[in-house]
Amino acid sequence: MTDLRALPFREMLTHLREHGEPADPRDDIDTDSLKRRFPRLAGVETRDLAVDGARGPQPARLYRDPSVAPSGRAFVWVHGGAFVGGYLDMPESHWVALELASRGIPVLALDYTKCLGDVHFPVPSDDVLAGWRLALENAEEFFGVRPDAVVLGGASAGGNLVAGVSARLRDGAGPAPAGLVPVYPALHPNSAAPGEPLDPDAPMGRISLNFAGPTGIHDPYAFPGLGRGDGFPRTLVVVCELDELRPSGEAFAELVRAAGGTVDVHLEPGAGHGHINEPADPTALPTVEAIAAWIRRLPLDGDARRGAHAPTNGCEPACG
Repeated sequence: MTDLRALPFREMLTHLREHGEPADPRDDIDTDSLKRRFPRLAGVETRDLAVDGARGPQPARLYRDPSVAPSGRAFVWVHGGAFVGGYLDMPESHWVALELASRGIPVLALDYTKCLGDVHFPVPSDDVLAGWRLALENAEEFFGVRPDAVVLGGASAGGNLVAGVSARLRDGAGPAPAGLVPVYPALHPNSAAPGEPLDPDAPMGRISLNFAGPTGIHDPYAFPGLGRGDGFPRTLVVVCELDELRPSGEAFAELVRAAGGTVDVHLEPGAGHGHINEPADPTALPTVEAIAAWIRRLPLDGDARRGAHAPTNGCEPACG
């Protein structure tokens, strides 16, 4: 099996474009294994869907557990993968969605077009926006909730995409989410050091430039940390103690807070980037539980949805 991490970045892109995502070598992350390890997931039902994306259909998956009390809220969730990888069966997507659904929070997990070759921003963003619109149009059927009770979240590259889509919604692209949950997000071109020059030869530089393409590196919808902080819904930013990209999430939280928004920050002690992609990591479940708890207590009155000066539930600057 080819070790993609050992390849130069351009060769990695070529390999992914020509051969697709390599199989995950772990033998304990399939649905049956997860349900054996975590019996609370046994009642979660899934349904595969397709979203009419920017360049054709994109996979999506609906998660509901009819055996648990509904929270009255739902979640649209977007995985990461450096904008070049990731898929619905990875634990960061599948396990997280199973866990949330088992707690009465139905989930629509979205995939998106990867930035391989000629694909750059805004294509993945357009895919997520299309998935968001599909979720709202079918909120009663998919989730059993009103459209204004649906929260939007994502991890890493997915955290970037959902924050960018939220900014686009603020500026007229559609109804805003009830809440926003970026998890260890990459929201700046140089997410390890927001505001500092981007090294195009560093790993973060190559990822950001490949995502943004020739014209998007300064686009505030591509990198929401560069844009305005006003108008975001109530937001939970999840950052990790040992994550190189932690400064990006923290800077974004300050940007939104300085513009008058309501932001809670959950810092996961001892965790590194991508930890919720490993269900066996002792820091993974606490993060998922913190996200679930935040969604469940999210106020759904209009002022809170618009990020007005609502109480922070004792969760600022850190919760969990």
